[in-house]
Amino acid sequence: MGSATALNMIDMIGVGPFITIPLIVSAMGGPQAMLGWVLGAIFAMCDGLVWAELGAAMPRSGGSYGYLREIYGANRLGRLISFLFIWQLSFSAPLSIASGAIGLAGYASYFWPGLQTQQLARHWSVPLPLLGSMQVHWVVSGATFVAIIVVVLATLLLYRKITSIGWMSKLLLVGVVGTMGWVIVSGLSHFSASRAFSFPLGAFSLSPNFFLGLGSAMLIATYDYWGYYNVAFLGDEVKEPGKTIPRAILLSIFLVGCLYVIMNVSILGVVPWQEIQAGPHNNGLYVVSIFMQKIYGGWAAKLVTGLVMWTAFASVFSLMLGYSRVLYAAALDGNYFKSFARVHAEGRFPHVSLLALAVVAILFCFLSLADVIAGLVVIRITLQFLVQAIGLIVLRIRRPDLPRPFRMWLYPLPALAASVGFLFVLISRTNSLSQIRYAALVLLSGVGIYLVRSWRRGEWPFAELEPPAPAER
Repeated sequence: MGSATALNMIDMIGVGPFITIPLIVSAMGGPQAMLGWVLGAIFAMCDGLVWAELGAAMPRSGGSYGYLREIYGANRLGRLISFLFIWQLSFSAPLSIASGAIGLAGYASYFWPGLQTQQLARHWSVPLPLLGSMQVHWVVSGATFVAIIVVVLATLLLYRKITSIGWMSKLLLVGVVGTMGWVIVSGLSHFSASRAFSFPLGAFSLSPNFFLGLGSAMLIATYDYWGYYNVAFLGDEVKEPGKTIPRAILLSIFLVGCLYVIMNVSILGVVPWQEIQAGPHNNGLYVVSIFMQKIYGGWAAKLVTGLVMWTAFASVFSLMLGYSRVLYAAALDGNYFKSFARVHAEGRFPHVSLLALAVVAILFCFLSLADVIAGLVVIRITLQFLVQAIGLIVLRIRRPDLPRPFRMWLYPLPALAASVGFLFVLISRTNSLSQIRYAALVLLSGVGIYLVRSWRRGEWPFAELEPPAPAER
């Protein structure tokens, strides 16, 4: 269980907590933003119970892809929903990769402040039938090109046999763990409670603005907690999955939640929240650098900046490695485009899948970090997490006989709580409708593509499914 828990924690503790502190503090306007981290952990635990039951009952590679097919039927609705899961992954995975690259570029601007100077900015409004106007805001700066270079470099490093990159993953992991540990120890040894808890007037007033800010803060926290389900994607490689998968999921959420809260409170105890809220054009974007500069001086700030950039690159590297294999596996299963099943002639790795992710991620590097994270979270909640949380209840009704080594505690309350939390994050935010329209566009386009593929291949709903074979007597 220790290895499985560590694997989850590694996936969770990426670059997120280092690049999102300014966003979450700005969302609520003060240190009360920690409420977003706490509630985010609670809802992650509720959703973790969903993953724990499904992962223990169906320990196989692929995670959600297999669960959704089992929940909604392997031939009809389930095949459509599992296709939509892979289709949304074609957008959400590059968004996740781009967030790490943009975060790295933001910290690079500590060394070269001119990187944040905007060279070009455009705002497009595209009217679409039924969905309304789609808003697209993109910018070009020196940081944009740094983010693109990061994606290209990670692609080049991954463009080889999997056996030759194992040492890279281990080396990058050292930087991730070391950076977070240094930040926590430094913060606790220089902690000021009066600075950390200097709440502004009316910080906890239950006004509409409070809930809008809380929704935005929880969206960012959701992004940072994701990864607790990583072990479920490797279910058939886990020993005693009925016990190991649930324990690894729930323990990793608890431990990482504690680390996140301690780290962020430690930073707020050194760097005033007003300074953090200053935004990317001041010190907010590379807040950990300013944190170390205040404690130890310039040398520590430069060192931690390099370590965070290392961590960000590790995030991009691991995400591209993992997601390229998911698209490849779906194509091999016949439920995604055949070209994604192609492998490199010499290296025997899914090069088409890898290159496709890289190209789309490069396009997303032209967006702001806040827009990338919001788009990523909304698309995944809409087309994966919400459908899966509700699906667990559906599966309990459809397959009461399914062996369940682990059963959700207090069923069905955690699944319902996770669903309510996801809906709150979707709706209770400023300009929330913008990202919901993106998710709706991904959904509708995915359904359209699925129907066209089914029509060309003579599959359901354009042809009757073969009747089941008669049962043996």
